Amino acid sequence: MSDFDKYLTPLSSRYASKEMSSLFSMRNRFSTWRKLWLNLAIAEKELGLDVISDEAIAQMRDHLVITDEEIAQASAQEAIVRHDVMAHVHTFGQTCPAAAGIIHLGATSCFVTDNADLIFLRDAYDLLIPKLVNVIDRLAQFAIKYKDLPVLGWTHFQPAQLTTLGKRTTLWIQELLWDLRNFDRARNDLGLRGVKGTTGTQASFLALFHGNHEKVEELDQRVTELLGFDKVYPVTGQTYSRKIDIDVLAPLASFAATAHKMATDIRLLANLKEVEEPFEKSQIGSSAMAYKRNPMRCERVCSLARHMGSLFNDAVQTASVQWFERTLDDSAIRRISLPSAFLTADILLSTLLNISAGLVVYPKVIERRIKSELPFMATENIIMAMVEKGASRQEVHEKIRVLSHQAGAVVKEQGGDNDLIQRIQDDKFFSPIHAELDALLDPSTFVGRAPQQVEKFIGNDVKKALSPFEKDINDVDVKLNV
Repeated sequence: MSDFDKYLTPLSSRYASKEMSSLFSMRNRFSTWRKLWLNLAIAEKELGLDVISDEAIAQMRDHLVITDEEIAQASAQEAIVRHDVMAHVHTFGQTCPAAAGIIHLGATSCFVTDNADLIFLRDAYDLLIPKLVNVIDRLAQFAIKYKDLPVLGWTHFQPAQLTTLGKRTTLWIQELLWDLRNFDRARNDLGLRGVKGTTGTQASFLALFHGNHEKVEELDQRVTELLGFDKVYPVTGQTYSRKIDIDVLAPLASFAATAHKMATDIRLLANLKEVEEPFEKSQIGSSAMAYKRNPMRCERVCSLARHMGSLFNDAVQTASVQWFERTLDDSAIRRISLPSAFLTADILLSTLLNISAGLVVYPKVIERRIKSELPFMATENIIMAMVEKGASRQEVHEKIRVLSHQAGAVVKEQGGDNDLIQRIQDDKFFSPIHAELDALLDPSTFVGRAPQQVEKFIGNDVKKALSPFEKDINDVDVKLNV
């Protein structure tokens, strides 16, 4: 049967990076099990178990990467014994005959399955964090570039006071900075399950070392060090607490909300024809409507972000129903939800990298929209300017009210342009400020401290947050698989 004859998840077959797909692949999973067995044997030998020979260690080290043939062999063995770990113990032992009798010595299945999962979670965050750093860095550059460009602000998706495009971008960046903090914290909080035995009591290892508690503790710590972790969970049941999965997936779900919000904003701006995501020269927007430039990247972000958010509930529900030292109803769902969460987050970040590197801005469209709304927003400035010339505020207010309603009728009932300013120019009552109208309508005077806020935020907050990750910042052009 060809791969074309069976279902393949789009997460790996269509969207995700080869690095993230490889991390959660069968080969990496089973090879990591072998790495765990090797390091357990090394630590046990260092602590005095003479039954483990140098030849056994050497053979295990020489066959850490499982072959296609061995995967098939283990699969056939699992069909017989109905136990995946024991099938791989058997297969590894056939490949390493000198080690066959000591592979998995004193361990329970969760020694390899749970410790491997923790390794994958750590390494997955190590793939995500640099991508998030670069999304932030690219948006920071964009924010600085457009810190002074006035744009119409929107509240309730109704015209509001002006802001700048750079300031709007900082709202996205600020949430991404919080996501970076959460990613880094979740990654660094991860420990190893370590060497704990069948119910977490380390009884089997205590027996191996003839009641020597100190050596059992040393074994736990040594295996942790060999696997590159700086801490081991002090107590576990048979599994590590599934609450850890909640802590791991929560930052991803929170990031999904950030990504969805940002992508939605860009989709709305695309409809307004103010800002668009990248659109390649040969890209087709619609099979029927050749003129279309659909925001398909941002739509993908929104779609997958909703999926990412839903996976968090898997972790919450699973952790809540674990019985005593363990139950196996966590296994199948974790095989799906944990890889899916990281594959999805990886796709979201790759897509955001692509988007943030190629955002297209249309200043003339932005300017036209501002001109259509600014006259109404400028009325307060006009009233104050007239009062400074000696006019009565109440009288000016009434004049402005009447002219505004007339201009509004032109826009809403006749479909014309906002002609309020022209009406003011044509009215002799406002002659004292006719020469000042251009200055009163300068969009840059309506954006408050937006440019200064952008400069300070990027120069202080963003710079400080990214400083530990400077080595990860690059200008690589991210090409999407699809």
